[in-house]
Amino acid sequence: MPLSAHGRVQARAIAEELHSESFDRIYSSNLARAAETARILGESSGAEVVVDDRLQEFDFGRWEGLTWDEIVAAYPHLTGLGSTAAKLYAPEGGESFTQVCERATSFLDDLKRQDFAAAAVVTHAGVLHAIFAVLGLAPPERFTPGGITRIALERGDGAA
Repeated sequence: MPLSAHGRVQARAIAEELHSESFDRIYSSNLARAAETARILGESSGAEVVVDDRLQEFDFGRWEGLTWDEIVAAYPHLTGLGSTAAKLYAPEGGESFTQVCERATSFLDDLKRQDFAAAAVVTHAGVLHAIFAVLGLAPPERFTPGGITRIALERGDGAA
């Protein structure tokens, strides 16, 4: 699904906010809205956009396309967990939080081996939660669609 008109406004606002920052590369999820956002950032910054499947959102399996209320109605044992408690469930036919963390770890390990100063990453809330978990950082209470999250990585094995 492509970005909505509001999503394009948000993407242009992000590009404007980051205009004074220099990126050597922009990594993006392969999902349409993220890839379109990355293209808008790339047009603004001149940075190369690299699509990376490891940055795509959770695979929600049989839950894909359902609201949280619909999921709970079908799987009552999830009542009370909340849609952001991904560490506590694994969608049937989808991915567990551990699996998403494995993708995030692989991506971060590759990113830390790259020879450049700065990169932008366009991804999804689930992957951001996994990145924070992998780095041992406490995530914000909620990631905002169209928001900017800054993380500094050191070459090697840590976050700064």
